[in-house]
Amino acid sequence: MHWIAPSEKDNANAALEKRLWDAADQFRANSGLKAQEYSAPVLGLIFLRFAEVRFAAQRARLEKADTSSRRGSRLDEPAAYHAESILYLSTEARFDYLLNLSEAENIGNKVDAAMRDIEKHNPQLAGVLPKTYNLFTSTLPEKDAGVYAQAV
Repeated sequence: MHWIAPSEKDNANAALEKRLWDAADQFRANSGLKAQEYSAPVLGLIFLRFAEVRFAAQRARLEKADTSSRRGSRLDEPAAYHAESILYLSTEARFDYLLNLSEAENIGNKVDAAMRDIEKHNPQLAGVLPKTYNLFTSTLPEKDAGVYAQAV
């Protein structure tokens, strides 16, 4: 089976592509970081966002099924997500939770903990996810940290 790129971009992909290029432009213009310095952390967060979108859709299906079922809730059972090839995300490992943390909290530590938690609940990812966000955020000057937060 070969994947063939569509001849025309759909609007959602075009919007995402523009947003990603705009974020890269922000990093180049407003931070002292090189592309190789910000690419891995940004890609890790994009992965986390993608995982949360799939997780949320499955959670909504499980919530709907729970209302029509007499069985107990399966919302917090990793197996209910794994059965559909979806990663289970605890509350503290979800992108929206991390996005809403205050600037006073050590966000790098929280993202590292989220990655460890994802690996704990999804053993197929053990040792694969990046866990160097604390190093990344602790070495950023305050100005660069703001650019990073806005871009992601």
